[in-house]
Amino acid sequence: MTVSPDPTTPRPATRAGSAPEGTQTLARGLAVVDAVARGHERLRDVVAATGVGRSTTHRLLQLLVGAGYLRRLDGGRHALGPALIELGYQALQENPVAVVAADPLQRLAARVSDTVHLAIEDRGQVLYLDKIPGSRGAPMRSRIGHRMPLTRTGIGKALLLDRPDRWRDQFLAERRVGSGDAPEAEVLTADEFVAVMEAAALRGAALDLEENEPGVLCVAAPVRDASGGIVAAVSVSARRPFMPPARVEALVPVVLDAAAVVATGLGHRPAGR
Repeated sequence: MTVSPDPTTPRPATRAGSAPEGTQTLARGLAVVDAVARGHERLRDVVAATGVGRSTTHRLLQLLVGAGYLRRLDGGRHALGPALIELGYQALQENPVAVVAADPLQRLAARVSDTVHLAIEDRGQVLYLDKIPGSRGAPMRSRIGHRMPLTRTGIGKALLLDRPDRWRDQFLAERRVGSGDAPEAEVLTADEFVAVMEAAALRGAALDLEENEPGVLCVAAPVRDASGGIVAAVSVSARRPFMPPARVEALVPVVLDAAAVVATGLGHRPAGR
């Protein structure tokens, strides 16, 4: 499993200016790794992204390359290194949601023949923990480690179902961030998005009707842990020919059941049981 961030996907920037006392060198190194992960490949670009001085950044790049956290490419460019692949795989394996969900996701994928995702919210975005590609239709651009806006994905909406206090502000913030590359189908106002979320909360599952990727529809359901809080979400996505309105509705209970199985594995017990 390779966690390969997409530099075109908005993600929280890391800068080294506000590190606790005594940790600034570590913070600078982490900021450099994060900058490279976000597509800043050259020394001057990393300096601009992190605010760290040129000579310090140069030394940190050399150290990180030597330790395997970064690798040097032709033309003075840098990319994430093999040590991060190993750590990313280990982090995924140690995530209880990913471990518990593995078998239920495989059964769901076999049942629906479409692409199945598992995701969590991380730093205000969708972070995909697992993806099982469908057996029909063109492949989708999502991948493990990919980040997406919460309000433009079905799985992101599922992660937000319990947070009506965030719906409007999150939608407005992500519409501003993504205004340059948002799908043409995105025509909702903030009020309309809130109404969509209210309907999803009543249904217990969220839908993506091509808001994120043209031609792709999705049904997603939240996964709860022993506390009853939403800790992840499961989705089924397919191209439009395989997702007529009747099938979208028919998939809602299927995805809800799969999410409930994962939740049970995390210790969740529905009210009254």
